[in-house]
Amino acid sequence: MSVIDKALLCTEMRRLALKAGRAIMEVYGQDDFEVKTKSDDSPVTIADETADKIIYAGLSKAFPKAVIVTEEQSDTHKIQADTFLIVDPLDGTKEFIHRRGDFTVNIAYVENGMPVMGVVYAPAKDRLFITNEQGKSFEEMGPFQDDMVGERKAIAVNAPDQDGLIVVASKSHRDQATDDYINKYNVADMRSAGSSLKFCLVATGEADIYPRLGRTMEWDTAAGQAILQGAGGKVVRFDNHEPLSYGKNIYENPFFIAYAPGIDLRDA
Repeated sequence: MSVIDKALLCTEMRRLALKAGRAIMEVYGQDDFEVKTKSDDSPVTIADETADKIIYAGLSKAFPKAVIVTEEQSDTHKIQADTFLIVDPLDGTKEFIHRRGDFTVNIAYVENGMPVMGVVYAPAKDRLFITNEQGKSFEEMGPFQDDMVGERKAIAVNAPDQDGLIVVASKSHRDQATDDYINKYNVADMRSAGSSLKFCLVATGEADIYPRLGRTMEWDTAAGQAILQGAGGKVVRFDNHEPLSYGKNIYENPFFIAYAPGIDLRDA
């Protein structure tokens, strides 16, 4: 993949995320919509598919030489690269189906195996998180316009209190193993969120740590990881606390921990 124009990428990621978000919300506002099941037993809707078409077409046009990996196109999962664009057009489909609002549009740029730029847009919550071309993270305030960037506030992780951590965990994928690990810490408050919003809550200081002891794919996490890293946070493998890298076989992640530096991570 040739060197990418990061300023243009920042503009295009934001524009396409907003456009995809509007398409998603059109479906979300309907009284009923079809829910299909993919080969891995995960749900998919017309909102996922429409958003994917919007983002893939836009990225392909703006960056014709770029490698693009997207959840909804299984042929792209066979590509092996360490520098690529990666897309989850609707992260949190279960939250979308149950109309809980915690779903996002995720677009990220992975360079040499690490996510360095990303956008996470939660259209039902009117929250947009983005990195600039230098990899610094911001939350943009709405209302959002395609051709005009709104007010942006730089975001940064908390200085965590080891004696009273704020933990965020999945709404739809919470299990006993996760609870057992969380119980190794002194917890002041527990929060739940869907999709990549969990990374963003750590990035803004609304939470301190997000452990994930369950299956995820790289398109689920790349944009959120870019946002968190651009706010001073870290994402590491659960087993050895090494940085979570990208371009792995079939784009599947190991268990991981996303957190604000200063936390004394517990072993598995």
